[in-house]
Amino acid sequence: MTNLNIAVLGCPGYSRELGKKGTESDITLYNMKKGETTVTIIEASKYPEKIQSLFYAASFGDFIILVVDEINASFGETVLMLDCVKKKKGIIIPRNYITEEQLSRFIAGTVVEGYELMEENLPMLRELIMGKAEALVKGESFPTGGVVIDHYFNVKGIGTVALGVVRWGQLHKHDKLAAHPTDKIAQIRSIQRHDTDFDTAETGNRVGLALKNIESSELERGTLLSNDASIKKTALIEGKLELVKYWTKPIEKGMSVHMCKDMQFIAGTIEESAEGMVRVSIQKPLVFRDGEKATMLYLNGGNLRVVGSIEL
Repeated sequence: MTNLNIAVLGCPGYSRELGKKGTESDITLYNMKKGETTVTIIEASKYPEKIQSLFYAASFGDFIILVVDEINASFGETVLMLDCVKKKKGIIIPRNYITEEQLSRFIAGTVVEGYELMEENLPMLRELIMGKAEALVKGESFPTGGVVIDHYFNVKGIGTVALGVVRWGQLHKHDKLAAHPTDKIAQIRSIQRHDTDFDTAETGNRVGLALKNIESSELERGTLLSNDASIKKTALIEGKLELVKYWTKPIEKGMSVHMCKDMQFIAGTIEESAEGMVRVSIQKPLVFRDGEKATMLYLNGGNLRVVGSIEL
């Protein structure tokens, strides 16, 4: 069973016409299924009020559907978020008589410039989505993997259950996984994918994991469950800050920011900033693998809260 993760941005509730509604919080998930092929759709249901809602959705999606009802500040911020997290695969659905020429002025020089324009046609859109999902190739067996948790809870008679997406590799029933950034070790009791039991889960799969040796209170959004020995964590992020297009505010010492990766959203402070290089101390460790990037957000940025990214 292959699974495609899609972010639908720009029009909250649009995915009601595409899939069955699932988990809802500041992000809302929808599910599509055809035979052995599944699709998980995420929306930023609390955006524009919460910029982290947009970040979670944008970073979750392997394919983006950007619905444009109006060219405004939120549209611009969404384009820059997608550019910052380098989401190169997607389509744009313009509505309300918005033209390609109007759009091109605002997406030029960003990854969104490479998105295909598509007229609104729900049957055709459903067909496009399932076609892309069916084209995915099942991954090879792999001894290790990692799943990023977005929701977690306790189920009577089962225990701790964590929901998330396998970001790389493969997970197996009975695997023992470190719950980063803590020192806890959990074991997979069972794996569900779209309400069906499986012995394994691979890259891209959205899973529900029944866990033992860990309480739900010991998890949080952004926890990385993995048996990969290469995982790193740090509470001090240093490096070159790649600013998004149109960012004009100075990056100053003492500035309060948030550093984000996958489902991690961690408050921090600029300790040093000079010649494009920054040092940011954060309130708890950020978990990563070599070569990955963290996104910097500035919640007091007004119409533009996406600052840029730093390679870890």
